[in-house]
Amino acid sequence: MNVLSVELQAIEHRAYPIYIDQKVLVNQHLWEKIMRSFSAGKQVAIITNPKIAELYLGDLENALANYNVLPILISEGEEHKKLSTMEKVYTDLSEAGFNRSSTLIALGGGVIGDLTGFIAATWMRGVNYIQVPTTLLAQVDSSVGGKTGVNIPQGKNMIGCFYHPRAVMIDLSTLSSLPNREFKAGLSEVIKYGLIYDVDFFEWLVKNIDGLLAQDAQLLAYAVEHSCVIKAEVVAKDEKESGLRAILNLGHTFGHAIETAMGYGEWLHGEAISAGMVYAAKLSQELGWINQAQVDRITELFKRVGLPTSGPKNLTYIEYRDLMFKDKKLRDKGLPLVLLKAIGNAVVSYDYEQSQVKKVLTEVT
Repeated sequence: MNVLSVELQAIEHRAYPIYIDQKVLVNQHLWEKIMRSFSAGKQVAIITNPKIAELYLGDLENALANYNVLPILISEGEEHKKLSTMEKVYTDLSEAGFNRSSTLIALGGGVIGDLTGFIAATWMRGVNYIQVPTTLLAQVDSSVGGKTGVNIPQGKNMIGCFYHPRAVMIDLSTLSSLPNREFKAGLSEVIKYGLIYDVDFFEWLVKNIDGLLAQDAQLLAYAVEHSCVIKAEVVAKDEKESGLRAILNLGHTFGHAIETAMGYGEWLHGEAISAGMVYAAKLSQELGWINQAQVDRITELFKRVGLPTSGPKNLTYIEYRDLMFKDKKLRDKGLPLVLLKAIGNAVVSYDYEQSQVKKVLTEVT
């Protein structure tokens, strides 16, 4: 079993572990160790959706046999990551008598994780929670770092907070049940880490992408672990995204505009971010920071995975612009975009012209 640590300073002055292995979800001894580490009470709510519940809820309940477990099922999909879903969970917790000693467990993908984290942050002003991500995207990205939130019609993750879990349990065996489209979408976030932080990892991905697509167990374990190592290192340096952590948003401002415009759930997050990262690479080229050959290498890797390299054909520049300028990252001095000085070296920049953004969106689309 690989065990990583996310070191926190600015918010809570503590650390939390990330466990990565096959079958950690059913490891009762490990669960007991984790629950003792923060003196968990007997009440545990497992928040998940019906599809994931059918696959894994029974196993997790068995691993938590010494606790009073309340399963709470919410509807599947990004379109249900909203305030009304939270209210439903609050009602279930209240009716079951959950108190401040209770623990919430997020069993599922990014939607479940973001929702559960925000609910944990706000239920009785904060209770403990644990992430059990079952999708590749959630395992390498959203389960680590403490970002929580929900969508509103005007934008993605516009309401939320930073609130860290007590532990992250990454069970690699859950990926075997992941639909192929979702698995490929998750690889977009894996590729992101090579682009923003580690050129050697990018080269490793170019070399091993076919094996990853075939879900070779050893390659997949390394890709997940190395992605988490990078994410943990960046988060430890900048917990609340006041500087370095913003590089994790490569392609996200473009991608969130696609998700919002198309209606949540029409494009998977990883698909939209894939297109967004190609846009970011093209804009970096417009600024003279990377060359055409580098853009082509980036684009080709996404194409090999089978991911989009441009947004919807019917989405206009004006629609992109209006949605991007409603993004939660907007500042008084403008909209920061994460761009590439080189593969493996991302920066946050305001140093671009709207005419350049328009050119990139028009050309790629």
